Amino acid sequence: MKRVVEVFCNLFLNQINMKKSILLFYFFFALFSVQAQQIQWASKLIKFSTDLGGKQNGIKRILGKPDAFPQGGSSANAWMPKNALDGREIVEVGFEKPQTVKQVAVCENLNSGCVVKISVDNGSGNYETVWTRKRDWKTPTFKSTATADHAYYFGRKRRKVQEVPNVFNPGIEYAILENAVANVVAVKVEFSFALVPGQKQIDAIGISDSEKPIEIKINFNPDFENLTKPESLEFENSEVSNVMVSQDGQKIFYSAFAENKDVVFSSQKQADGKWSKPKAEPSLSLNNDYNYLEYYSDTFILKGGVEYTKNTTETGFEFLEIKNGSYQSLKPLKIAAYNNYEKTSDISITNDGKILIMGIETDFTQGGTDLYFANRKEDGTYGLLQNMGRAINSAADEGMPQLLSDTKTLLFSSIGFSSYGNYDIYVSYRLDDTWKKWSEPINLGNKINSDSFEGSPFYDETTETLYFTRILEGKSSICRVKIPKKVMMKN
Repeated sequence: MKRVVEVFCNLFLNQINMKKSILLFYFFFALFSVQAQQIQWASKLIKFSTDLGGKQNGIKRILGKPDAFPQGGSSANAWMPKNALDGREIVEVGFEKPQTVKQVAVCENLNSGCVVKISVDNGSGNYETVWTRKRDWKTPTFKSTATADHAYYFGRKRRKVQEVPNVFNPGIEYAILENAVANVVAVKVEFSFALVPGQKQIDAIGISDSEKPIEIKINFNPDFENLTKPESLEFENSEVSNVMVSQDGQKIFYSAFAENKDVVFSSQKQADGKWSKPKAEPSLSLNNDYNYLEYYSDTFILKGGVEYTKNTTETGFEFLEIKNGSYQSLKPLKIAAYNNYEKTSDISITNDGKILIMGIETDFTQGGTDLYFANRKEDGTYGLLQNMGRAINSAADEGMPQLLSDTKTLLFSSIGFSSYGNYDIYVSYRLDDTWKKWSEPINLGNKINSDSFEGSPFYDETTETLYFTRILEGKSSICRVKIPKKVMMKN
């Protein structure tokens, strides 16, 4: 009898606990449903007053979620109107779905405070004015994290040098409507750029059904936030770049500016896990200006920086092998109809050499430097370079790629996505076999990226260590941090 009573009591308690769990579930579901914002970013252009045209800073750059925030500052991904210095401009944008609007957010990444009037269309085809700038109203601004360090770096290191304009007062105009408007399908924003001195750029326009300011977040994997702080390798060289590690993880290579040119240095891993004092590699530094390695294995080595003739199949890269303890050239890397605005480029290649990825700028890029891929042909040369798509190529610059051994995980550096301030390192994953569909780039987080320059990523799969270069206050260094494969590589 005692046993029966115990069983009955346990069943009764379990039912009570289950009811409590269900009630708690519905409570939190209702709570989050109430608090969750419905946010949309402009998805189509309806009308606009001016457009500079071109791939960079054109009117279409205002569509989609922000690219130049939260870092602020000048961006090729933002709209720069013709009258951005002192004129008046108007833009009308549409949204994918009708929704109730309590807030309109206008992201002004350069010299904010120029929005003077906002109107909405609830599907009637007519605009209703819902917000106007008051005479004493000041747009909340913040300090931009974008810096000019990348101009210093690229002045030396094989990239287009673009002077970074002074950054003043990036901000977001959070226009809170006095009364919410239902079924909004379009928004018209009017600007008076004479209100604030200096150049202007508009990154994005968003709407929300809540008074809570829309928070612009960087796309990142929370696992990257749990990493340890990267350590800096104490190599006594200046202006380092193109760091890479041999496949066995025992030798590190990088380029540094010495003797008025790029020189390749190497260091051997010692028994205690530390790197030996770097030594120059004269046989890998024969070019007059640029010398750098992009791939190193027992099968072949890929070296860049060779002078080449433009508008031919030449690329400035060559395949090497180690023979009798010395580096010997096998053949140049040739690509059909190769064209690049710059003297050199960055490249990554699969272990079998069948597919390569390059960061170059051509007439067909989305804006600045883009990532392209090419397939090896039967004669050992490579076919036409094909753009890898808008998911990972912005109107700004993408480059310094490293494709990992699964041929699906791609690391690269970019200044074209929401970031911590400058060139950041991202990872993207290949979604199909066309090599043109990639996942939205994931920022490697603030343990790795900062408001300074981070680039030249190289993930050593043997030791599960990421190496990269960082430039802080004009000084470059090589950093490393442990990242488990299960975090870095999805598969």
